[in-house]
Formats: sequence, structure tokens, C-alpha cells
Amino acid sequence: MSQRTCLSVILAAGEGTRMKSATPKVLHAIAGLPMVAHVVKAAEAAGATGVALVIGHGADEMRKAVQKFAPKAETFVQEKRLGTGHAVLAAREAISKGYDDILVMFGDTPLIDAQALSAARQKLAEGAAVAVIGFRPPSPIGYGRLIEKDGHLIAIREEKDCSEEEKKIGFCNAGMMAVAAKHALRLLDKVGNKNAKGEFYLTDIVEIAGAEGLDVVATEASFESALGINNRAELAEAEAIWQGRRRREAMLSGVTLIAPETVYFSHDTEIGTDTIVEPNVWFGPGVKIASGAKIHAFSHIEGATIGSNCEVGPFARLRPGADLRNKAKVGNFCEVKQATIEEGAKVNHLTYIGDARVGAAANIGAGAITCNYDGYSKFFTDIGEGAFVGSNSSLVAPVSIGKGGYIASGSVITESVPDDALAFGRARQKTIPGKGKELRERFASAAAAKKKAAAE
Repeated sequence: MSQRTCLSVILAAGEGTRMKSATPKVLHAIAGLPMVAHVVKAAEAAGATGVALVIGHGADEMRKAVQKFAPKAETFVQEKRLGTGHAVLAAREAISKGYDDILVMFGDTPLIDAQALSAARQKLAEGAAVAVIGFRPPSPIGYGRLIEKDGHLIAIREEKDCSEEEKKIGFCNAGMMAVAAKHALRLLDKVGNKNAKGEFYLTDIVEIAGAEGLDVVATEASFESALGINNRAELAEAEAIWQGRRRREAMLSGVTLIAPETVYFSHDTEIGTDTIVEPNVWFGPGVKIASGAKIHAFSHIEGATIGSNCEVGPFARLRPGADLRNKAKVGNFCEVKQATIEEGAKVNHLTYIGDARVGAAANIGAGAITCNYDGYSKFFTDIGEGAFVGSNSSLVAPVSIGKGGYIASGSVITESVPDDALAFGRARQKTIPGKGKELRERFASAAAAKKKAAAE
């Protein structure tokens, strides 16, 4: 089968009115990725060499989104919604290009397993003309039943048309199927619309193919894999299933999740062995973590690279462009954005580092910040190797602190500091004996007078 070419036709033209959203349904995200992108990834993992997306509602928004996750995909617009068979034929141009297999999928089934798609393709490789993917839901009520005889699929029967005996069948239609491309257009063109809705149903090709003497079979996917999303409640259920799968995968690959159910991964999170993740950690898109890191509780990380044996949090926020090198530490209530924290450097607590480099083994004190934005432009701060930045200091960019530089606590630094220099940037302290007592008495008297006036 590895030499067979495959086109995935993904139906994504539905309005998704039950989502109650201006955003097309299939662009709602699971693990930070549009659900239709999950479908594309599954198709590609199953060997699809081409992708045809059939779109309708929000076509311009869909095309723009598709460029990000499937830049080589072709898009076709279903101008009128006349059923699934009609939708597939909107991609007639792509289907006619000479592929071996056609996978027909739906953009709102983000959990579909590539193995289920491969199993259907395998049936085509063995000679079947059509392989329908079925599943066994907890209750078959509401689903079309797959009617089989002697190992062959003879019909897909909608529940309203089932006999009492057929209603007992637990094997149901998941909607997806694989079709041998050499038969696909002929079978699709034979689908009629003589039904109550006047629509062209893809499922009709099962009986059409059977009437031609072609082999039609059913394969089975798990219930979770076939789950379709129609509203935000089902979207949340799918997110929970996806996260459960990913957590288990992480733990089996050597990652410790102390409270797995509280950790949320993104679709592209990379996390190395012997990393420990404490409870309530959120990974956004673009996170890469090397081995041996420790991510403390309540940290929020996105677009960041974390080297081996780093320590992050608790309550740390790493924003896009944060780059922590080996053994670096970003502690509690710290924020790092578009900045490199080099090997062994420490940003321990209550600190903001943005558009900066913190050199190896440097130490950033509590409350220190880089002032990187003037309201119009961003500027860079360079902190040298082994530098010490005292607590509550403000480094006004653009500025550099030399190797081994020492910044006194409470300083505002507006000029670059040479290597090994000590810099103060604060007003001279003035102490007036007895003035504190005088102020307290004055303030107390004023407060008492105000209280008396209010009572009168």
C-alpha cells in the first residue's frame, strides 16, 4: 500500500450553527489547532499525498487559515448545500487527477485515528472498491446502521428506515470512507436525490457499488476516533479526550506528570524524558523542553524553548521567544519574553525580562525589570556573563551590562555599564531626625478632625 497514492477529500462546508459562533465550526481549536487541521494531519499520517478541502461558510476565512496548516491543500467551494455526495463532487477536479485511493473525511472529526484511515485504505489495496469506516457507540440510537452479509457491506440504513431487527445492530456509520479512485467519479455521478430532502447522499454509493458487483466492506474505528463536533460542549469533550491521550503518551515516554489531569498540552508540545511537570501547568503552541527540566506548578508557557535541567516556576510565564539554556532558572512570578537566559543564569522572582539576553551564570534580583518599550518601539538589553542585577532595579533599554557588572539595588540604569563595574542609579538618601514622628502626629490630627466633622 505504501506505493499507492491517496487524495483526502475533507468536507468542511457546514455552517455549524449549533456552535453559535461567527467562526466557521471546523476552525474551532483542539489543543491550539483548528479541528480541521487535526483531520488533515491524520490523513497525511495515513499516507494522503493530496488534500482537497470542500468549504462553504466563511470561505475566505477558511482559505486564510488553511494556508497556515495545509499550504499545499486545494480548496473547493460547495456553492449550495445539497448533501454529502454533492459536496464530494465539488472536488471533482482533484478526484480526477489519477490517485489510487480517495479518503472521504469530515472536518469536524478531530480525533480520527490515522490507523483507522490506513485500515480502510488497506482494504482498497486488497481489492475492495469501497471501505466504509464504522464504529460502535455506547448507544446506536440516531446513527445509521451498517448492514453486512457474509463479510460484505450491503447497505447503510438510516435509523428511521431500519427494521426492528436492524435497529438492534450496534455497528454504525462514522461517515468516513475510502473509495478506489478508478470507481469514485462513476459511483458518485450515479447518486440520485430522490429522497425527502432532495439531497445527494454519499452513503448511496454502497448499494450502487454493490449493484455493480464491486466489493464493499466495512472497517472499524473506536468511538472516540469517530466523534463528531457539533457544539461547544462536544468541543470540550473532544479536548478532554485529546489531552488524555497526550498525557498518557508523555508519561509512557518518560515524563513525570504529578497530577496529569491538570496539565494541558498543545498540539505541538515537545517534552524530553525525565522532565517533571507539577500540577496546573499550561503549554501553549511552540513549546520545546529538553530532558531533565522541572516545571513547577501554575506556570504558563508558550512559544518557548527550555534546555536540559532548567527550572521554571512556580507561577512563571514564558512568552514567545523565551529561550532558556541548560540549567537556567526562571522562578516564581517571573515573565520572560523574546529573551535568552543563558546557561546557569537565574531570574528568581518577581521579575520581567523582555527583548534581552541574560548571560551565563548572571543573577537577576527580585523586582528587577528590563524597560524595553517606549510606547512605539522595542529595544534590547544585554546583560553579560556573571553580572549581578540588584533587586528592584530598572534597566532602560537600549542598554548593556558588561561581564561581571554589578548593579546596586534600586537603581535605574540608563547608560551601559562596563565589565566588572559597579553602577548606582538612585537618588541620594536623606534622613531628617524626628520628622517621622511629626508627620504621624500631623496625619493623625487631620484624620481625627475629618472624623469629627463627619459626625457633626
